[in-house]
Amino acid sequence: MKNLFKLITGAAFLLAFSACTKDFKYEQYTFYRPVYETKASVKANIKSSAAVAVENPGKIYVKGNHVFLNDVNKGVHIIDYSNPSAPVNKAFIAIPGCRDIAVKDNFLYADCYTDLVTIDITDANNVVLKNYINGVFPNRFYDAGIGMDTGKVIQSWVRVDTTVKKETGMQEDWWNNGGILFNNPLAMSIGSTSGNENGVGGSMAAFALSGNRLYTVDNANLKVFNTNNAAAPQYVCNVALGSWRIETIFPFQDKLFIGSQNGMLIYSVANADAPSFLSSFQHATVCDPVIADGNTAYITLRSGGICLGVENQMDVLDIQNINQPQLIKTYPMNHPAGLSKDGNALLVCDGGAGLKLLDASNSNAIAQKAVISSIDPFDVIALNGIAIVSASDGIYFVSYALPNTLTIKGKINVN
Repeated sequence: MKNLFKLITGAAFLLAFSACTKDFKYEQYTFYRPVYETKASVKANIKSSAAVAVENPGKIYVKGNHVFLNDVNKGVHIIDYSNPSAPVNKAFIAIPGCRDIAVKDNFLYADCYTDLVTIDITDANNVVLKNYINGVFPNRFYDAGIGMDTGKVIQSWVRVDTTVKKETGMQEDWWNNGGILFNNPLAMSIGSTSGNENGVGGSMAAFALSGNRLYTVDNANLKVFNTNNAAAPQYVCNVALGSWRIETIFPFQDKLFIGSQNGMLIYSVANADAPSFLSSFQHATVCDPVIADGNTAYITLRSGGICLGVENQMDVLDIQNINQPQLIKTYPMNHPAGLSKDGNALLVCDGGAGLKLLDASNSNAIAQKAVISSIDPFDVIALNGIAIVSASDGIYFVSYALPNTLTIKGKINVN
């Protein structure tokens, strides 16, 4: 019995000891910690500097001979493309939290996280902050899941590389040291301009100028700003769109064509301060920029990531009866995003399949005429034979002036 007692006691000790030992593993992580700054400090530092390298190109806007390129959450590059074969990156305006832009006269409108800023860009090397409307974009309270209080915004992100000791089988911890784990936190976007007029935005824009109004969209809302005094726009009202996942807005005549992840909405702005719903066109849950030209609307649908769904196509709609848009034809695509039309020339950014030039003279028989497959494009603005293309590796200036031909004339590289 004594030997049996010793055996049982020894086994119990071994079991207890093994229960106290744990297996560990070491894993390397890269995370980004937000750097906060007061709004007062942010306002004081919204200014121009010498040109800097483009790092994360986003939305594009064109006014005169200048391209205004959003560097997502960082600010705006001013690029002179008077000579498309030799574009010049002239200056950079630091605007933390900036994702959308528009230009009227010599004034740049931009979001600065939850706020709307107005900047005088008459002198690209010495821009001046003219107006600041607080809190008009409340959905931007969070950035990459990180919250901001009313007095501070996230000015930048600091990369931290670390090794973590973890128990084997321990549940993944995606939040560390007040930061967030991901490869790139920003991936989640003059001289004098001539003429008193609005510029031209791309199809991926969430800001749109129409007459003396600035219209902006967010996840579920349309906001109206009066720009009669271009230097000091006034907030007018918010229109609940009754639809979620609103993404883009495109102005045409007295209409707004609004793209969402489940359809296109058409609003009248005959009364500029009171947009009214006209009609909608429903489609599967995918990402959806839209443009319109005369009696026709063009919608690209792409799947994957936040876009969900499986469809990758372009829908062409008859909008002669604006209250009842009708599908004319669907054209298969690879992974389309932005698009732009100049006359019968329709340019489509089709992801890995490149930049496509289509002949849209017959909506029932749209035909591809040329493609540059070496470009992975995101958005495009086609103006007077030159297409300004925002792509993963740079901003391209592409000629479509010759029939059935696309020719890269110049480029600003991404760092």
